[in-house]
Amino acid sequence: MPLRPSSLLKIWFTITSGIVDLIYPPVCLLCETRLPEADQDESFCSDCRAALATDSAEQCPLCAATIGPHTDVSEGCPRCRNERFRFDGACRLGRYEGLLRQTILAIKHPGNEVLADRLGCFWAAQCSERLRKLACDLVVPVPLHWLRRWQRGYNQAETLAMALARHLALPCHAWVLWRQKATLFQYQQTRTERRKQMRGAFVARLPRRWQKSRILLVDDVLTTGSTCSEAARALKAAGAKEVFVAVLARADI
Repeated sequence: MPLRPSSLLKIWFTITSGIVDLIYPPVCLLCETRLPEADQDESFCSDCRAALATDSAEQCPLCAATIGPHTDVSEGCPRCRNERFRFDGACRLGRYEGLLRQTILAIKHPGNEVLADRLGCFWAAQCSERLRKLACDLVVPVPLHWLRRWQRGYNQAETLAMALARHLALPCHAWVLWRQKATLFQYQQTRTERRKQMRGAFVARLPRRWQKSRILLVDDVLTTGSTCSEAARALKAAGAKEVFVAVLARADI
């Protein structure tokens, strides 16, 4: 009895996939070790996955900073209690250290869009319960200025946001928020300098269907909160009801 075309296609796919795996065996995107058969649906090996998800510390629900187990966070933690953030809460995958820090630095370079996407999928799987509890309606990445995006080739925050949105089954729209002012790299600046240069950096436009919505604002790192606060300010000026921040890492400064 002749095989159906669909059966022949499956056989051909199985054979070609096996040949590709022999020539290019699946490896961890971070350490490049060969993935065992049990992990070949993953992008990272078990050791790297464990290193990326080591954060078990309590975190402030407003700024995602590390806090003690009995810290009063009813009005924010000691680090953010006197801040005037325009976002309504924040959560993180981990601290800005170790392998997570190295990976975040890597995705800031051209050509690492696949790594950013796989990291976003891993993040979504690790934090999906926490992110779903925010009950957001729309995912929006923190934008790069057009010149920096052109230099980098892509916006890592947008790639991360799209991965989160797929996992959460939410729409992701980068065009509702854009950066109208080029800013200096912030790692060389003080907290006061960061606030000053970010003032008025973003403009947002929300269609009527997203007015009064809850927005999940996505970025790679939160340090002083100046960037995300200004982005949240623009989104609320455009009609958003609440803005919650999701970052891969919280830097302690």
